[in-house]
Amino acid sequence: MSANDHLRDLVSHRVTFEYENGATVTGYVAACRPAQGPVLVMSLTRAEVANERGQVIEHHRELVVVPSVLVGYHLTEGPSASPTL
Repeated sequence: MSANDHLRDLVSHRVTFEYENGATVTGYVAACRPAQGPVLVMSLTRAEVANERGQVIEHHRELVVVPSVLVGYHLTEGPSASPTL
């Protein structure tokens, strides 16, 4: 089973995404998009964002997450002296 199939199997389930800094995002998977091919985004309902101590710091009725590893970012507008990853 591919990773994309596994992600699509999570629809209607409550899932927790864990991040390297200890933060978590928990919610019910409502949809994976696009419907075919690699999953680019997942829509969560009744989502909570918690810090590394497990304290919920945000609640969202709906939240879209990207279920992949961030490999970099760059500034698209603003001061040119800002650092990039």
